[in-house]
Amino acid sequence: MTDLERIGQRLVTGFPGTALTPELVQVVKEYKIGNIILFRENIASADQLRTLCADLQTLIRSETGHDAFIMIDQEGGAVTRLPESCINVPGSMALAATGDPETTYLAGKLTGEELRSLGVNFNLAPSVDVNCNPANPIIGVRSYGDTPATVAKYAAGMIRGLQDGGVLCLAKHFPGHGDTSLDSHLTLPCVDKPRDELERMELAPFRAAIADGVPAIMTAHILFPALDDSGVPATMSRRIVTGLLRGEMSFTGLVTSDCMEMQAVQKFFGSVNGVLAAMNAGVDLVLLSHTTLLSGEAAKAAAEALQSGKLDRKEMEESVDRILAAKAKLAAVPAAAFDADQAAALNDKLLRATITEVHVPKAGRPNVGGHPLCLGCQVYRTGLVGNVVDDVQQSFPVMMAKALGGDGFTTPIDPSEDEIYEWVRRAESYTSIVIGTYNGHLHPQQLEMVKALAQNSGKPVTVVALRNPYDLFPLPETIYTLAAYEYTARSTAAVADVLLGRHAATGRLPIATPEQEAQ
Repeated sequence: MTDLERIGQRLVTGFPGTALTPELVQVVKEYKIGNIILFRENIASADQLRTLCADLQTLIRSETGHDAFIMIDQEGGAVTRLPESCINVPGSMALAATGDPETTYLAGKLTGEELRSLGVNFNLAPSVDVNCNPANPIIGVRSYGDTPATVAKYAAGMIRGLQDGGVLCLAKHFPGHGDTSLDSHLTLPCVDKPRDELERMELAPFRAAIADGVPAIMTAHILFPALDDSGVPATMSRRIVTGLLRGEMSFTGLVTSDCMEMQAVQKFFGSVNGVLAAMNAGVDLVLLSHTTLLSGEAAKAAAEALQSGKLDRKEMEESVDRILAAKAKLAAVPAAAFDADQAAALNDKLLRATITEVHVPKAGRPNVGGHPLCLGCQVYRTGLVGNVVDDVQQSFPVMMAKALGGDGFTTPIDPSEDEIYEWVRRAESYTSIVIGTYNGHLHPQQLEMVKALAQNSGKPVTVVALRNPYDLFPLPETIYTLAAYEYTARSTAAVADVLLGRHAATGRLPIATPEQEAQ
């Protein structure tokens, strides 16, 4: 292989649109870029995605002589890339709420089989971050829970299921993104814990995933001074990637980076410099997820670094050997038949098992009555890992009102005092109030509206957390609360069935309540 062919195997690029672009064809032809990452903007339908993946493989095989890894973030729940017409399984925390680790295996196998049937062969999931910081703006429900034992227990099934479904998967974000209050898409977080605390909390699920045979691990763009005090994030740290992960933890699979265009790298180090540092640290597959031509710039810089000795040639060859071996092993796995109808029925069963009663007031679950008032904000993009919300789906209050026979009104993400007062006044003519919160623990005016309605309307109030269940903990004891873990039409329908007494909410919180933590 030429130097560019080797380097191209280690780079992953993205591109805009739903078909091959001239820029993508250019960098594959000129720089032999060997791998692709897809986002929601690349996907219009299952048929279109299948055609796109076939075109990508044809292009990359003809120019590199090898299959492409076609990657996607199909975690389920809050982070999904497939359209609603496909099978999007519940997210990590939701699946853990079922109390049955078998559900993560079933969800993983279903996801793997669907992705493989569409031409995607590498799912960048699951997150094995321990969400031990409730104020974490980017992980939350993407985690299985707030203890290493819970995360390891449920991640094992997902890892096994995805592989049995015919795709590669990984554990992310090493050494752990659970205890940050900042989003590495926007800035450079720091987890400043002693090594022994990192061992007990952050590193434990990764050690378990390695023992469970996870084929790849993704690094985090986070500073860990106890692991490397040189001021570079884990992705760019040789001490962390080669010393800790490869050496102390004996991991022999693929190491991928998170996207090098995230501000944690781009803003503080520069994306191309970050790519070279990540390769030098021991990362096999380096992601430049959005700006296609940037992968060409990175390939050119890496070729110069290899020629000058700034990148080690022996390590380059070993890394490419790992990548090609993984591609050959993946190609030898036959794609299983995917029955969309059967998968949809299983997914509905999984989803309904996740709906969780968090608090039942002394009076029990309230009767919503014949004319409930349904309120809540529209879905919005909570972080850059989420999909761009352009074609906005129906809002929770509108969907819920239709299901319950009431009226639905979309409220602001941060309702003002005047708006809250107006809803208290208007609630007088309704039989009950049903409110959906969406990251209310980070947008406390949502919770102020809930409290005002509960204390002043004289009506029974139900609150549904449409993302993180932390929203529900500071609410008055008189409120009936449910955790749905996701803002979708399917979860809204499942919640409506609970409120109408058609289905029991059997889920159990996989995180500790403040009362439990105090004990």
